Amino acid sequence: MSRMRSASEAKLTKAAPVFAALGDATRLRVIARLCSAGPMSITQLTENAKVTRQAITKHLQTLSDAGLVRDHRHGRERIWKLEPKPLEVAQTCLDHISEQWDAALSRLKALVEK
Repeated sequence: MSRMRSASEAKLTKAAPVFAALGDATRLRVIARLCSAGPMSITQLTENAKVTRQAITKHLQTLSDAGLVRDHRHGRERIWKLEPKPLEVAQTCLDHISEQWDAALSRLKALVEK
């Protein structure tokens, strides 16, 4: 296997947990709220949510396991913050896939126009 292909495979392997974590609508909403509003407590994240505090806690743990969020204690509360680096890795993977599709469509277009 070539080095470039190995690097590409490594990036996909690294991004897989991020895509899995983002594959749930509630977790995606949590990420969106943290992205737009900044660090928040579980109490703040639960406000106006259609799920319980316990559910938000479990979703935050899944996001944390994927490296998308991290927390720190502030008094008695845990404050959750978005970690952008895994999203950047996922974006790079999506850009690579998009480039592959563009190349495939260009080849198809050239074949059809012959």
